[in-house]
Formats: sequence, C-alpha cells, structure tokens
Amino acid sequence: MRGWWREIAGLVLPVACGGCGRPRTELCPACEAELRGTGPSRVRPSPEPVGLPVVHAAAPYADVVRELLLAHKERGALTLARPLGGALAAAVEAAEGAQEGPGGRPLLLVPVPSSRRSVRARGHDPTRRIALAAAARLRRSGRAARVVPVLRQRRYVADQAGLGARGRLANLAGALEVVPGGARLLMEGRVVLVDDLMTTGASLAEAARALGDVHPPFTRGIPHGLPAGSAQHEFEQRVGAVIASSPASFEINRNSPGTWIVAGGEW
Repeated sequence: MRGWWREIAGLVLPVACGGCGRPRTELCPACEAELRGTGPSRVRPSPEPVGLPVVHAAAPYADVVRELLLAHKERGALTLARPLGGALAAAVEAAEGAQEGPGGRPLLLVPVPSSRRSVRARGHDPTRRIALAAAARLRRSGRAARVVPVLRQRRYVADQAGLGARGRLANLAGALEVVPGGARLLMEGRVVLVDDLMTTGASLAEAARALGDVHPPFTRGIPHGLPAGSAQHEFEQRVGAVIASSPASFEINRNSPGTWIVAGGEW
C-alpha cells in the first residue's frame, strides 16, 4: 500500500532528479549519462568470497549512481526503477556474453531476496522491482527474459550494516533456500543472479550456494567428480549482474586480467 501511495504522490508533487536534485525531472540527462557510464564491466570484491559467479556491474557505486540507488531504495523514488532497470539490463547482457553453454535460451533473472522486514519498512522490494524493469527492457530489445523470484530467506538475518566481509559471510551462511517448485523453473532458461549493489559479495555468494543445492552451476568440459566420457560434457556457468559495485572492485579487475569475476549484493 505504501508503494502505491508513493507512485500516486510522484504524479502530483514536485519532482527532483534523484541523482543531483535538479527540479522538475526524475532523472536529468547528466545523471542518466553517469548511470550508463562507459558500459558494464566485470568486477570482483576483495577479499573474494568462495563460490561467487562471474558478474558484471553497470557503474561504480559512487556519487550520482549511489544517490540514485538510495533514492529508489530508501526514499521511495519508484519511477527510477525504469532507468535503473535499463542499467541492470545492460549488465545482464554483458553477463550473458560471458556465460559458457548453449545460447538462445530465455534469460531467467533471479533476484537476491530482500528480508521481509526490509520490504515492510521500505514499502516495496527494490531489487525485485528493478529486476522486473530490466526484464521488460530486455524483452523490448527482442531478448526473451523474465524474473524468477525463487529464492527466499530460511532464517533470521541480522542487519548487515557495520559488518565486515567475514561478518557478512557468517551472517548469511545458509540463510537462503529455493522455494518449492523453484528447481523446475530454473531449468527453463539461462539463470542470471541479479542484485542492485555489490560490496563484499556475501549476498550473491549465498544466493549462488542456495541455487547450487537444486540447480548445480555449470562449467565448460567435464565437471569435477564426473568420469571421463560422461554425457554431461558442456555446462552452463553461473553468472551475475548488478547495477553498481564499489569503485575498488573495478580497479581489481583491471589489474587482474584473466581472472574470474565474482559479485554479490547486500540486504
């Protein structure tokens, strides 16, 4: 209900750019250009959590991009979901390009779930809303895509604010699971984990683990543990996409050619 009222209010009250505060526009051209940046890049956090997928981010989490994400997530600027979804769609396309395995299958965007208390406090689920906008953008460009919200929290998770990388990993360990029937849905296309932001990588590390319980990640060639000559000789690789990642994660990737990239998001 709160999200509905926010959308109505946005139609009748004065608006300002979510990035810079410029009046009478939800997103000014200059801030929109900042959000698009120079195109998605592969990113990795440091330290790098075990088990994270290859991930692409649309822009560094700083200045205008940070303000846009906070405006949408915390201040109820729900109309920003469309441009933020466009940025996420670009990152998804980049992630798909890095994915091994057969192409042409529908893209299945699996959002990292927000906690129920966060959704109640904010009046909306920002990651899912942006994922829906991203899928719509991909479909308009001719790419089959849909959001498959198959992950949920299975236990209480403490507020991540103030926790370091190790603390966040411990806080989230074993916290997610796939809903009943989710495994079947995941077989219907190419899975891309999505989130709005990557900081330590803890959230997507846990999301990838939960998916792996029912939908094992795939790698090129014979997976470890399978005998030579196995019919399962070509596998899909787990990938992820986020709107923004810490500026340092872009620097790490530039200084580490040939490394595999990981990402995550935070509740």
